[in-house]
Amino acid sequence: MRIASLVPSSTEMLFELGLGGNVVAVTHECDWPPAAATLPHLTRTVVPDGLSAAEIDRTVRETVASGRPLYELDRERLAAQAPDLIVTQAVCDVCAVSYDDVVAVAATLPARPRVLSLDPMSLGEVLADIERLADAAGVPAAGHRLRSEADRRIEAVESSVADLPRPRVAALEWLDPPFIGGHWVPEMIALAGGDDVLGRAGERSRTASWEEIAAARPEVVVAMPCGYDEPRSAEEARAYSDRLDALGAERIVAVDASAYFSRPGPRLVTGIELLARILHPDDREVRAEGLEPPRAKPTSS
Repeated sequence: MRIASLVPSSTEMLFELGLGGNVVAVTHECDWPPAAATLPHLTRTVVPDGLSAAEIDRTVRETVASGRPLYELDRERLAAQAPDLIVTQAVCDVCAVSYDDVVAVAATLPARPRVLSLDPMSLGEVLADIERLADAAGVPAAGHRLRSEADRRIEAVESSVADLPRPRVAALEWLDPPFIGGHWVPEMIALAGGDDVLGRAGERSRTASWEEIAAARPEVVVAMPCGYDEPRSAEEARAYSDRLDALGAERIVAVDASAYFSRPGPRLVTGIELLARILHPDDREVRAEGLEPPRAKPTSS
């Protein structure tokens, strides 16, 4: 089966399922595993490089409001790859190419490939999508194994933090303007032994004022700017250190959002393990199998 992946999280999932050799094309953002980045790219973004957080937010809002796409699909290259299955998403307007565009293009291809849209809003739906994708790709047993392993690791973390104090946590998915992490992030925080004081599980990320965040009295602030790796997240946190320090939290930590929080794929499990280490840094019993060493960087103490 020839598979085109139009979502980085799906690309990661396909490789984890042992289907890397079946993936014939990906997006320009597919960078994990490293082998995925060498495949033909089917998309590009219209957002210029080098913009600040505020400029990116403004550009995205203006582009979406005008009805123009944020991502462009290379239809000719997609057709040339002759996929049997195209994996995409429709849950986020600013995360990938338009689902309607993908369906329209697929309908013009001679092979009439199946279009599978993975649109999770919660951690449970992310894990269920592992098996959905495996079934669609013809490897249901691999999907069951990957899902079972994810469940086992999550249960290990949950058990190890069950009797520990639960710090108050604010997860910030963007810093200008501030966005509160939603979707699966509040669940991840709860499983890692924290109380998300602003986010709501299964709900979309939302903007908030710095005053609202401060009023929630977070003890730990996790800076996870959507799509950024740890060095870029730390850079953003330093740029907004005055705002972050004014929240009065005991610790501010920047994380690799792209790897462990933004993308609804298998590495969210590692994100839960990372959060457990962040929220309970002094407890040696906290389980974190996927981390060696943990990728977290305090931006202030």
